[in-house]
Amino acid sequence: MPFHYSPEGTTHWREDGSPDGPPVVFAHALGLDLTLWDRLIPLLPQSLRLIRYDLRGHGASSCPAPPYRMGALVSDVERLLDTLDVRNSVFVGLSIGGLIAQGLTVKRLDQVRAMVLSNTAARIGTAETWETRIASVRSGGMEAIADATMERWFARAVRTTPEAQAMRDLLLQCRPDGYVGCAAAIAGTDFYETTATLTLPTLSIAGSEDGSTPPDLVRETAALVRGSRFQLIRGAGHLPCVDRPADYAAALAGFLRDIGHI
Repeated sequence: MPFHYSPEGTTHWREDGSPDGPPVVFAHALGLDLTLWDRLIPLLPQSLRLIRYDLRGHGASSCPAPPYRMGALVSDVERLLDTLDVRNSVFVGLSIGGLIAQGLTVKRLDQVRAMVLSNTAARIGTAETWETRIASVRSGGMEAIADATMERWFARAVRTTPEAQAMRDLLLQCRPDGYVGCAAAIAGTDFYETTATLTLPTLSIAGSEDGSTPPDLVRETAALVRGSRFQLIRGAGHLPCVDRPADYAAALAGFLRDIGHI
């Protein structure tokens, strides 16, 4: 497993496709890891350089003591992409990954030429909501929030599928400190003003059944970026790359073709 080492910690990453291809970078949702994208990656053109990584406190990346700042999460991937000599990437961020995408793009337009803001917003939830979830995890571990999280992530008919249950298992494996740290980063982030300064090709993806970042919230953030388009995946929840991978791949590949990335 490849790792990037820095004084700030260790970042686990993986690369698929062509090492010489146009880069596409993937940042996963809170409580999960880079395997979130497992059903999607084989459906994308393998001529692309497909890079994914584990957020700090998640997967095989190191887990500093919480809380974390969003700026630190942005710097983690900024250092990784510098090390991998990535420029002009399309950055695909889902949920907290979408916040990281916005923060990195404002800071490093040389690293990002286009964004895919998937099931995300310029601000997600309220500080009070995140404080409640943090308190639940600190007192009862990841199990304390698992059922409520699944209800927000997946439509009722999907929650019992093997794919959805795999995400529940992954959530339960998340280290509580990593979840708490990143939840604190989300609670302290409001990118409305900075995201509204951006002008670049952007695809905003929403799931019609998403209880975490409903379509109207995603659409509102899409409207902030000049050069953005909005796409609704019907029947999808918060993780459309899991419950609608073919539709998600078609939307992403179509966007990449339209902007000349493939």
